Amino acid sequence: MRPLLRRLRWPHWSTLVILAITIWALPRLLPHVGALVDVRTRDASIPNFTTHTLDGTLVSSETLRGKVVLVNIWATWCVPCRVEMPLLESTWQRHREAGLVLLGASVDRGSATVVSEFVSSRGITYPIAIVGGDVIAALGGVQGYPTSVLIGRDGRVRHRVVGPIGPMSLEPAIRRALDEPDGAK
Repeated sequence: MRPLLRRLRWPHWSTLVILAITIWALPRLLPHVGALVDVRTRDASIPNFTTHTLDGTLVSSETLRGKVVLVNIWATWCVPCRVEMPLLESTWQRHREAGLVLLGASVDRGSATVVSEFVSSRGITYPIAIVGGDVIAALGGVQGYPTSVLIGRDGRVRHRVVGPIGPMSLEPAIRRALDEPDGAK
């Protein structure tokens, strides 16, 4: 009996830490992997929202129909959001001629001037709107910041990813959506 007990040992503490990190990270990374390999979100809803950008332009789900839309939900106080913004800007610059609409949806409660100065100081040129809970709810809610929601030409949510690597993992999904003809499902 004694030799059997010697062979049955508790895993080393580092193995338990790695296991805990894996269990924590896996559900957070799966949406990113899904966007890379075209496994669409289970929630293929059609968001219905209306908002105004900082420059006063009306943006709604109706005005965006027929376009590929990437909505990035962020805040000025969110460090990962700040890290992601240059990637979003380059993604938008690269694909806007092909029909990508990128909308930055700020959840800040400060003045529009503060948000406008914030994005201007970082060289962000894609449209920004300060949104409330109604728009966030229409987009399916958020579990963390930043959250990126990719909407296809048919108005349905294709992918939803949480975290600052959204633009990189969404790049293949954006290209696929842009390559689909109008009205593709």
